[in-house]
Amino acid sequence: MPKRTVRNFLMAALALLIVTGFLLVDSSAQRRRKRRTSRSRPSAPRITNPAIYQPSPGDNSNNSSDPTSATDNTNSQTAPATDRDPEATRQTIRSLSNQVDKLSDKINQMEESQRSLVDLERLSRAEQRSAQLRTEQRDVQAKQAELEARAEDIDYALKPENIERSVAGYGTTHPEELREQRRRQLANEKERVQKQLDQLNESIQRLQQAIAASDAEAERLHKRLDAADEAAIRNAKTKAQSEGTSQQPQAGASPSPTPY
Repeated sequence: MPKRTVRNFLMAALALLIVTGFLLVDSSAQRRRKRRTSRSRPSAPRITNPAIYQPSPGDNSNNSSDPTSATDNTNSQTAPATDRDPEATRQTIRSLSNQVDKLSDKINQMEESQRSLVDLERLSRAEQRSAQLRTEQRDVQAKQAELEARAEDIDYALKPENIERSVAGYGTTHPEELREQRRRQLANEKERVQKQLDQLNESIQRLQQAIAASDAEAERLHKRLDAADEAAIRNAKTKAQSEGTSQQPQAGASPSPTPY
């Protein structure tokens, strides 16, 4: 029995040594492989942090030894924003509002003057158009008077006794034919004159309508310009009165006593 146990123990120890030998050989082979792969692969670039500037002790002492200067600077920067005078602010706002009012008044005056100039130009054109239309109307009326006089002469000549008298000096065996010819001539001329008179009457009516429209336009522009002038005068008076009332309290105000 003891021999068998010894033999078994020796066999187990031998097997253990063999296994450990294989393990050592395998681990050494893996290390060699890792070394080869690490040598064959390029090394990755290393990232290095830049050097941080370290202030000198003198700078730290200066910055730390004068804390009141920093606080004074911050207070001086924030002081104007917090320590403003409300009266000065009100005066600034008042002056700005006055400037805005003046600018708006100037713009309104410029617009009114521009509008007045346009109205004046339109008024002059309307008056010129009315004068030209009246001139044309007088010319047409003169032609109408001439044609009316000619129509009266034709009516007088169409009377039978006048026709007989007009052909009496012609020696003919058929005086009735001459009278009929004379009558037809006078009738044709009368018809032509009447057509011209009708055309002139239509022209006169159109001219009268155009003159009435032009006169109405001119009258409307006259009223607008008069109203603009009156409004400008009233605005000037009210502005002068407001300026006078605003200056009176300032002149009568007494200066505030200065504290000792």
